[in-house]
Amino acid sequence: MIVPADAGGIRRAAALLRAGSVVAFATETVYGLGADAFSEKAVAEVYRLKNRPSWNPLIVHVPDVAAARGLAREWPEVADRLAAAFWPGPLTLVVERAPHLTQVGADTGTIAVRVPAHPVALRLLEACGLPLAAPSANRSEGISPTTAEHVLRSLPDVPLVLDGGPASWGIESTVLDVTGPVPRLLRPGALGLREIREVTGKVLLPEDVADGSARPSPGMSKRHYAPRATVVLTDEVDLALVDGTVGVLTYETADVPGAEILSADPREYAADLYAALHRLDDAGVATILVKSPPDTEEWLAIRDRLGRAAA
Repeated sequence: MIVPADAGGIRRAAALLRAGSVVAFATETVYGLGADAFSEKAVAEVYRLKNRPSWNPLIVHVPDVAAARGLAREWPEVADRLAAAFWPGPLTLVVERAPHLTQVGADTGTIAVRVPAHPVALRLLEACGLPLAAPSANRSEGISPTTAEHVLRSLPDVPLVLDGGPASWGIESTVLDVTGPVPRLLRPGALGLREIREVTGKVLLPEDVADGSARPSPGMSKRHYAPRATVVLTDEVDLALVDGTVGVLTYETADVPGAEILSADPREYAADLYAALHRLDDAGVATILVKSPPDTEEWLAIRDRLGRAAA
């Protein structure tokens, strides 16, 4: 059921969360499937609905930095600087988990936390008084939802979806591990590396993690963010291949009927990427030809998403 994110909708959602149920809600990145982060029953329901493997951890959403600190065994100084620069916003920090807390998902001894910037998410966190584990509100490996309607198409059994309109960033948060002496990027995302380096200096790049093994961040699986159609990355779209069964996603003008033509600006491209993949899936194409984005740092998160969708 989709409900407006007004005062009544927020009250209903908060009551469900306090009762150990789950609620989908808008964030500035994508829609999340929220549950009390330290309720085994509620977290298990998230994993069940998403058909999510147990080794894939969850990000915990909190209303402010003080709440995030309360979940950490220790809060490094660099985390304070990053939080001051980017919270509320699309940055997730991985820190050592406070020993009195149960593990949220995969047993790594760490916890991934962020303060979302969307007013609906913040009002819901305040109303329910709980830290909310909230992965993207879709079946595991599928396209992340950027609208309330996307949520129900993928997860029709979700009891309630708080409709906060289309997600403005349209791509997941950047995940940064700050447990070591040098921060390490675990998942590229909405916040760019250039901005992070202005605060931290050096940032280590992600390491490969085998599927089936515990990891400190979501978004590290080989296949992820994938539509039903087969995604094929190509440097040049061969128009001879395009027919009713083949769709096209590009960021340049193309004289192709039904093509999804996104902005050549990476920020704007990211904001519409998942929605475009949803539209192509809805059109019933079997294959999506995607023009490969530039091999530059500004496009890192988009290349990551498309590469995993094509795996």
